[in-house]
Amino acid sequence: MSKPGDNPADPFKKALAEATKVMANDADLTVTYTVDPAGVSGDNMRLPQVSRRMTRDEVLVARGTADALALYHRYHDAGTHARYAPDGAMARELYEAMETARCEALGARDMPGTAGNIDAKIGAEATRLNYDTISDRADAPLSTAAGYLIRHLSTGRDMPPAAANVMDLWRGFIEEQASGTLDNLETALSDQGQFAKFARQIISDLGYGDQLGNDPDMPDEDQEDQAQEDQDEDQDPDSTGDDDSQEDEAEANPEQSQEQQQDAAEAQISQDDSADDDMSDEMEMPEGDAPLDPPPPQPISDADPNYAVYNTDYDEEIHAEELAEPIELERLRAYLDQQLEPLKGAVSRLANKLQRRLQAQQNRSWLFDLEEGILDAGRLARVVANPTTPLSFKMEQDTEFRDTVVTLLLDNSGSMRGRPISIAAICADVLARTLERCNVKVEILGFTTRAWKGGQAREKWLQEGRPQQPGRLNDLRHIIYKGADAPWRRARPNLGLMMKEGLLKENIDGEALEWAHRRMIARPEARKILMVISDGAPVDDSTLSVNPANYLEKHLRDVIAMVEKRKAVELLAIGIGHDVTRYYERAVTITDVEQLAGAMTEQLAALFDQDPRARARVMGIKRAS
Repeated sequence: MSKPGDNPADPFKKALAEATKVMANDADLTVTYTVDPAGVSGDNMRLPQVSRRMTRDEVLVARGTADALALYHRYHDAGTHARYAPDGAMARELYEAMETARCEALGARDMPGTAGNIDAKIGAEATRLNYDTISDRADAPLSTAAGYLIRHLSTGRDMPPAAANVMDLWRGFIEEQASGTLDNLETALSDQGQFAKFARQIISDLGYGDQLGNDPDMPDEDQEDQAQEDQDEDQDPDSTGDDDSQEDEAEANPEQSQEQQQDAAEAQISQDDSADDDMSDEMEMPEGDAPLDPPPPQPISDADPNYAVYNTDYDEEIHAEELAEPIELERLRAYLDQQLEPLKGAVSRLANKLQRRLQAQQNRSWLFDLEEGILDAGRLARVVANPTTPLSFKMEQDTEFRDTVVTLLLDNSGSMRGRPISIAAICADVLARTLERCNVKVEILGFTTRAWKGGQAREKWLQEGRPQQPGRLNDLRHIIYKGADAPWRRARPNLGLMMKEGLLKENIDGEALEWAHRRMIARPEARKILMVISDGAPVDDSTLSVNPANYLEKHLRDVIAMVEKRKAVELLAIGIGHDVTRYYERAVTITDVEQLAGAMTEQLAALFDQDPRARARVMGIKRAS
């Protein structure tokens, strides 16, 4: 019998955890429920949180996610998977998607009850990512479509509508290019090694054979011979060509050839003399202290010197206008305005409210005894008493806020796709315009990665033998939508870039926050406010697959601690459906994206509020009265 105050969802969560262990065939598996992304790290499995209300959608997604992860844990062998894994990013995505589909298909055959649960989970994910609205094949992820098709062909089950839309966009192309290979699906399904070879052949059929890397079944000697043959074919015989060209020139112009030979001889003599001088100087150099060791390299992160990044050559800090043509930015901006037309009225009212609150705090003063301005009636008596006294004028002067800059740091990860990123963009736009009217400078930044599941940094890591603990393994993309000194009207089209298909990928929050903090520290303003808007914990599959499970989350916590300790920047955060209060001291969490506009304006108004008790009430900070 349950006691008052007990969570009614606890019995369901306990039963689901036990069933998941049995399905995964692993009694030591630890199952937890969290708002962080679902996944498996070693013997720890994370499932979506189930609230006290236990809505039907929550239960179905939790069951489907548990079944999918349990089946992957049961039927998947990490060693076999790694042996046949391709090197290239796109080939890797295809390979991962097809292996996931294989495990789910095997589970649907052995345990038919899992099929419906996983269908519900796939349908919810596809709907959240707006797959049902995609009409152009170029906007649909090929790897996802390939995984859906493998699952459909293996089980004979229809995919949920949103997922079926993506699958159907690519189905004709996949079946045309890999028709012969797909015939072998049935025989390869139950053997992971055979299926890995099958998947590699599919990848080659689809035109990504150059990303497969070496054939793991080919002997090392044959691979070396093949590599040598390729190198010999590509090699250009420079020495022979140079000799031939020199002989041809000599035959064409004997006098010029002699002059060139004489110049070359003089140059060689001069070079020999220089070498002798260097050697004599070296021999005559007195013995002294040994040369100093080169200074150690600067740490990647000021917050955590041990935070590692495998390669930074492919990271980019880029302005929004460099990622799209002006015409495309205008089109995307128009699309953004159209999508959010019903919301703009409410946001504008909140912006006006914020502006009134800010302007009410401005202190006004008057300048007197001016030669022009408003006639100073209080001093007319002097003119009456002495007509030779000139008229006196006055002028009202605004005392602006103490120099202030506000930075809005927006999460541009794939999970923000759809309405969340649209509302975040329009709120950032309206807040920038409002604060600009109040003489407060605003900077709008975004952060994501250049690729899904690792980019060129990961490919370099694979080529160099996969060293242990490589650190961050993806290429950052930090976007400047509006600089602090740029006027709002000039940056307005840039915010439309957030609507660009394919822009939103992974999120590495710690480095993005440190980047925004460094930009603010360099600003001359006396007061600096940094607002972070995010919908989840930092996630990058390529990094977390080869580092500790909390690698990125720990770095985020370290960066937040550094920013709050230095106190040069006032930091606050808004979590969209994600509890960010466990990271940030000043934070609020909203469950509905429609609440974002109100949360942003209230948070900023509270920071500018001169009444500490009012500020504490809005910020949720308990103060002693």
